[in-house]
Amino acid sequence: MDAEAIREIFRGFGPVQIRRMFGGQGIYQGELMFALETGGELYLKVDEDSVKVLQELGSRPFTVAMRGGRTTLTSYWLMPESALDDPDEARDFAIMALGAARRAKVRKNTKAAAARKASKRPRKTASEPAT
Repeated sequence: MDAEAIREIFRGFGPVQIRRMFGGQGIYQGELMFALETGGELYLKVDEDSVKVLQELGSRPFTVAMRGGRTTLTSYWLMPESALDDPDEARDFAIMALGAARRAKVRKNTKAAAARKASKRPRKTASEPAT
């Protein structure tokens, strides 16, 4: 799927940026990737708040083949085929996926801040008396 076809699908959502990645394309609004295209299929970012919607529609997750024959699930699920030809439906799914991307960024930033805070705490050595 070329970049222009992707932009056409999401025309009801607004302007999107397309960036090549790993043999596919990342689909962004601003700095947030909310969808990806690979193998001619579009996958939408999901989280625990949104994955059930796509599960109920019979969607499936994007998986990555790893060494040793293992596969890894990702947080991207196949966009329903009906949305490919319906700009309003594609917009609604894009809004849902962008929400998942925003929530993931907040969680990531919160975890990073907690890790920075924890690394700045003084650590007691074995020779220090307990208080």
